[in-house]
Amino acid sequence: MLSIETLITFFSASVLLALAPGPDNIFVLTQSALRGKSAGLIVVIGLCTGLIGHSTAVALGVAVVFQTSALAFSILKYIGAAYLLFLGWQAFFAPAKPMEQAPAGAGSSWKLYGRGIIMNITNPKVSIFFLAFLPQFANPSRGSVAIQILLLGGLFIVATILVFGAIAILAGSLGQWLNRSERVRKIMNKIAGTVLFGLALKLAATKR
Repeated sequence: MLSIETLITFFSASVLLALAPGPDNIFVLTQSALRGKSAGLIVVIGLCTGLIGHSTAVALGVAVVFQTSALAFSILKYIGAAYLLFLGWQAFFAPAKPMEQAPAGAGSSWKLYGRGIIMNITNPKVSIFFLAFLPQFANPSRGSVAIQILLLGGLFIVATILVFGAIAILAGSLGQWLNRSERVRKIMNKIAGTVLFGLALKLAATKR
């Protein structure tokens, strides 16, 4: 299996990568600020569930498809971009209600969890990133590469939970404070919608 030195190096790199601004942590930040810490943490769990799928895809060699097939890459990224546009539209035109008065259906745990999964799994860049990043730390002389990839993927998920969880808690606390003003709530909804629109356009313009 992997050496302790390799695991420490990989985990440190994973934490730094999770801290780098990207679609996933920005999504956590906006959802936490709008809906609260608990909602943000549920989104984090959803995103990390998506990472399980990407890790498995790399371990099984499926992720190679998105690296070699322009059609598969384009289909997945446009699905993801369309979903982000949908979420952006919802956020931009959402009523400026306090968190505790938000409609139960819109903020249900399962819906937020599903959003996290879809947000992550429909980004083909994550699979390609995992395909380039994880194998660098695998060592064929130490056993099954597929098992090592899954282990590294799990470690990356732990790093993601720690970093994104901290973002959710901090943004949720800030959002709760800002939530006292209806005018600020309206501005937050517009900002969140605009950010999601921007992420959708960025994903749609992404090239392999």
